[in-house]
Amino acid sequence: MGGKKMKKALVCVTAAMIAVSGIFAGGATDGKAGGKPQVGLVMKSLANEYFKTMEEGAKAYERKNGTFALTSVGMNSETDIDTQINAIDNFISRGVDLLVIAPADSTGLVASVKKAVDAGITVVNIDVKLDVGALKKAGLPEDFLFVGPDNADGAELAGDALGEKLGKGGKVFIIEGNPGADNATQRKNGFLRSVKKYGLNLLASNTAHWETEEANSVMTNLLLRYPDVQGVMCANDSMVLGVVKALDAAGRKDVQVVGFDNIAAVQDLIKQGKVLATVDQFGPDQAAMGIQTGLDILGGKKLSGWQKTPVKLVTKETLK
Repeated sequence: MGGKKMKKALVCVTAAMIAVSGIFAGGATDGKAGGKPQVGLVMKSLANEYFKTMEEGAKAYERKNGTFALTSVGMNSETDIDTQINAIDNFISRGVDLLVIAPADSTGLVASVKKAVDAGITVVNIDVKLDVGALKKAGLPEDFLFVGPDNADGAELAGDALGEKLGKGGKVFIIEGNPGADNATQRKNGFLRSVKKYGLNLLASNTAHWETEEANSVMTNLLLRYPDVQGVMCANDSMVLGVVKALDAAGRKDVQVVGFDNIAAVQDLIKQGKVLATVDQFGPDQAAMGIQTGLDILGGKKLSGWQKTPVKLVTKETLK
């Protein structure tokens, strides 16, 4: 590796280390703070409005509940698994009592979860379900505690709204999430159920890894290839923003778009008529529910398996 490349690599590694250590510098001290259980919350990208609201909801619950001390960590991007692994390692070193994790990848975080469990930490999985096969291989229970929505059912709600709008033969795209994440797979499955139910014509199904700018690029290219598209199903609202940006640039007001997450920016687009619908999975409450579930376990309650959280279709009518 050349000198300039080596220097650049070192800068990137150092920046990543500073980012993780800096997050923990402002947190509570090791062990219990003032007798309160220490809770670590590991989320995905805080560039995604959904996870910003999730973090805000968790902090609001900390203030309201008053019985635990929270430290939260987010990633730089939706595929930044290394930051999540480093965050979990830091929480293990600090000896937190409870870890609540929204994994970026359903298999890539299992080894870290196993490490935390072996260290005696209670772990609650939220948002993206850990892979059953990977859990079994790591020696963890296949019914590992998961607090989260039925992503397939939620996506089907949005897909059905699009199907009802377009009717049989409607030409559509699916913009998928991260292929390594269980919720991305489940949301695609839900969309496909709607495609079959309403006899839609699926022109293309491409990933944009949950990211706004990648969705913009993917949609721009798909519009050139399939100019007769009539609808788009996006696996999250961050990608909706990118898709709408591409449609605006192309002067296309005839394409119906649905999403998933119910972020404020997409609510605005629904009110403007640029987005047909999204799905609320109650992000601000989801981390809080995961934390409370973990606190219940610390208090002696026996819980395992899927603790299902709600989903709801959001349209212009429901926002009135």
